[in-house]
Amino acid sequence: MFARIRQISNQFFSKSRTINNEPLNRISLIVIILIDIFILINVFTGLDDISRWHLSPSQAYPCYSEWQTYRTQTTKDKNYEIVKQSLPLDSSNPASHTQRYQQAEAGHVGKVSSTCLQYAEYKDKINNSKIQQTIKAIDKKQIQISNLKQANNQIRAQYDSTLLEKIAGQPRGQSINQVGAEKAQVQLQQNNLKISQLESEISLLKNELLTFPESVNFLAFIQKGNEFRTVEQGYQQADFWYPSIQLIFQSLFLLPLIFIALLVHQFSQRRGAGLISLISWHLLVIFFIPFILKIFEFLQIGVIFQFIFDVISAVLGRLLFLISYVYILLIPLIGFGIIKFFQKIVLNPKLQAVSRVQKSRCVNCARKIRLNDAYCPHCGYYQYVECQNCHNLTYKHLPHCKHCGSLQDDAGASLQSAD
Repeated sequence: MFARIRQISNQFFSKSRTINNEPLNRISLIVIILIDIFILINVFTGLDDISRWHLSPSQAYPCYSEWQTYRTQTTKDKNYEIVKQSLPLDSSNPASHTQRYQQAEAGHVGKVSSTCLQYAEYKDKINNSKIQQTIKAIDKKQIQISNLKQANNQIRAQYDSTLLEKIAGQPRGQSINQVGAEKAQVQLQQNNLKISQLESEISLLKNELLTFPESVNFLAFIQKGNEFRTVEQGYQQADFWYPSIQLIFQSLFLLPLIFIALLVHQFSQRRGAGLISLISWHLLVIFFIPFILKIFEFLQIGVIFQFIFDVISAVLGRLLFLISYVYILLIPLIGFGIIKFFQKIVLNPKLQAVSRVQKSRCVNCARKIRLNDAYCPHCGYYQYVECQNCHNLTYKHLPHCKHCGSLQDDAGASLQSAD
């Protein structure tokens, strides 16, 4: 097997660096490499664009993350926070929540969840002047509380040193602190009283905010378990299939390019167009690189990975490290399949020799030769091989002898001898 891999590797690099079996000069090789890099970058850019053509789970279910966070929160102010989040952070953007959700559909395949659109409609109703003024009043009072607490921290920092100065008998005029110990204590009490009053006012405003009809309707909707489960199931299903959908779209982008490059390469080889054959070969390799990478990426996160994960979890419980063993076995098999594909389709000399012999071309370089030429005058390749059955000379790489019709491989020759 290793000898076969080495042979394919030598063929690969030979095809990549020669035109009609003549090596490329350094300047031409550099130009080819630069073209390869440029095309490869554009291929990956196109793959990234087409992979985002279908709506992602977060785009199809834009309310799921926020809704799930609300349901898992245990803080007492979670109703107020979810209502406050309904107001737009950027006042310069007049788009409503419904419009922003629906904008995701523009230029994409897929639909936004109808439940999330209903969720957005409730949020849009909250965005009115009455609720905005209430939240602004709450924010203003919270800023006042923050300032008072900051002032208290500064007073406490000065209070300790002022008290030490007083114990030491230092004159007040020589103190480095602006507030005396007695005055600091009074100021702290006044600030704490103001903080308590502001907190009471904020609590009343929050309760008032949650009694508005728009808030009541929104909270009643998001507290419906059935609605959330519908969104959650849809999101999880979309998240499960999204890698597979991405691979399908990426394959639709790459497979036509691979097919066209392969056809051009085979056509140019038959015609003996060396430069076109070289360029099409490089294009074929470039298109295969991201295709193989995307397949391996899909195997790590796609449906196959989830299937293997579920099977191992069901059979072996928590022994999930065995997934690595599965991939250690699976990836070489896929690599072997890719090697076989190149061996049988792209780099198969037997398939190439059939059309070349019919058109009087060298079975190695595909250049035109005369009918009875034993060696190619262009590349020096010997065209014939001795038949193992009749010992006459017949064409290399063709399945049967042109004199006796026996198979030319070892198994075929042994069968013919047995007959």
